[in-house]
Amino acid sequence: MSTILSCTNLSKSYGKHDAVQNLEMRLNENTIYGLLGRNGAGKTTLLNMITGSLFPSYGQIELNGSPLKRGETPKDVCYIREKNLFFGGAKVIEILQLSSVFHKNWDWPFAHELLRIFNLNPNKKIRQLSRGMESLVGNVIGLASRAQLTIYDEPVLGLDVLMRERFYRVLVEDHAKHPRTILCSTHLIDEIATVVEQAYIIDNGSIQMHDTVDSIRSQSHLLSGDRASVESFTYGRKVIYQETYGNSLLAAVYGTLEEKDRQLARNRGITIDSLPLQKFFSYLIEGGQRIG
Repeated sequence: MSTILSCTNLSKSYGKHDAVQNLEMRLNENTIYGLLGRNGAGKTTLLNMITGSLFPSYGQIELNGSPLKRGETPKDVCYIREKNLFFGGAKVIEILQLSSVFHKNWDWPFAHELLRIFNLNPNKKIRQLSRGMESLVGNVIGLASRAQLTIYDEPVLGLDVLMRERFYRVLVEDHAKHPRTILCSTHLIDEIATVVEQAYIIDNGSIQMHDTVDSIRSQSHLLSGDRASVESFTYGRKVIYQETYGNSLLAAVYGTLEEKDRQLARNRGITIDSLPLQKFFSYLIEGGQRIG
């Protein structure tokens, strides 16, 4: 599987503040990725560098094996920003017409179908739309562009639960029919977990972890029990977070637990539960851990 995008030792500083530091990332073709991180973690700065609208202080970005040059706008990349810069007086259909000019694989029949699916009036002006409906205009562009690399920055802001689920469903279904590389940047981690295949977790401008979502789920465990027993059991294991309650200890552990490990835990009165992705992310960041 070939690499579409690679970031090597990527850094961006503003004065003494390092927004992104020594970041490594590889995106392969025809894969859906999640870029997961809290607000201010460096997600948008990274995306702006990838799409050529911000210059790195250090490091290199390659698209399809070619270095992205300073001031260059990458080809066959569609970037849907968190804050769209649509002209408020333009109609929805006019925004789509303008967008189609910049994407060689634009699919007009699909664009019209998306307007119907998302209940978007093509003749409404952008200034008349709610925040959520404006997000959907951007999402229509991202989907209909059929770009080799499509990047969404917080694509479901302002949308209710039903419309968020509808967008993610359409995204997955269309990706199955028209495979390409998609990167979704968000802090709504549990929602995106059913959509993405691989996840990058970012905090303080650097990647804390990269793995498949299935692997993260299978290796994330929450242990609770007598403090001495839990401490003994977790010795030598990757503990990403722990909290004491009197004589009891709660520990989040990352790694494979064999059946013999689980039997040992039961013998010691330790309870092992699975760890939701959102909770795993919170513990990883709160504990200041880096995996991999």
